[in-house]
Amino acid sequence: MKSNQTTIVDIANELNISKSTVSRVLTGHPNVKRETREKVLALAEKLDYQRNMLSISLMTNKTKTIGIVLPEFITSFFPQVVVGAQEEAVKEGYSVLVSQCNESYETEVANSKVMLANRVDGVMVSLCKETMNFDHWKVFQRKGIPIVFFNRVCEEMMVPKVVVNDYEAAFMAVEHLINIGKKRIAHLAGPPSLLISRKRLNGYKDALKKHNIAIDEDLIIYYDLSLSKVKIYIKYLLELENPADALFAINDPAAIEAIQVIKKLGKRIPEDIAVVGFSNNYGSNFIEPGLTTVSQPVKEIGRTAMQLLLGLMDKDVAQWKPIIRTLDAELIVRTSTVREES
Repeated sequence: MKSNQTTIVDIANELNISKSTVSRVLTGHPNVKRETREKVLALAEKLDYQRNMLSISLMTNKTKTIGIVLPEFITSFFPQVVVGAQEEAVKEGYSVLVSQCNESYETEVANSKVMLANRVDGVMVSLCKETMNFDHWKVFQRKGIPIVFFNRVCEEMMVPKVVVNDYEAAFMAVEHLINIGKKRIAHLAGPPSLLISRKRLNGYKDALKKHNIAIDEDLIIYYDLSLSKVKIYIKYLLELENPADALFAINDPAAIEAIQVIKKLGKRIPEDIAVVGFSNNYGSNFIEPGLTTVSQPVKEIGRTAMQLLLGLMDKDVAQWKPIIRTLDAELIVRTSTVREES
């Protein structure tokens, strides 16, 4: 049965020119007369021609597709990163293939194989919380496929990375709590496997040290990012003999959940316990009280990572430089730490 889909042959026959000329026009080759280019493109549009990306990739060894692998798609952080990245990709004529891992290492490995099967020209990656082995990403290096890590990065791979100043931002957040008079500051820390968790924990500890506040390990809880456990942790912190009077959470979802639990327990925010999050996720300004949080330049993370990736496209692996771009975050103070004056 003959397909109804328009082909390069159809366009060539209609215009009485060679298939190779039509192919050069449709793949963006510069060595075609302007008049011919205009005729081909006009007819292709009229006939609703759809490019056969498989054929084009076989000719050019490029798919004009970039993969983005994310740990989760629940919070607003990663979708906004994708928006920024896609804005840059489109400028250069690339499509974006996005997958998320639901914080599962096995799914991350499977998604990396999907990217290879789809012959992406490069990949942006933020690791899931379970990832301790990076062999599935080292395959990309061996195959000469550019890779850039962002937010949750792989320390052992010498490739470009985009991060924010997690240590400094955490230090700033905890110092804010100290400056408003809090002394028993708890930290809901992230999984130790993640570099961002360790940096934010170190920022928390060093802020306390600077102000001569003893580090109490009872106030540090290592949290696996499962929101269902936040209620247990907050209840524990408030029922200590000397309870916490402030909380610095690894991210906004944990902080927002903590606020809900604290209110249900009948405690006042920020008088009994102040709360600070990290990321400035959607919703942090709409919860009551509004969440004081560290705001990250989310779209800029995506743009920067994509720019670095695009810059590697035509370079050999030996030319890849392990550039680390560190973007600044800022503290946004809301009523979860400082009450508005009436």
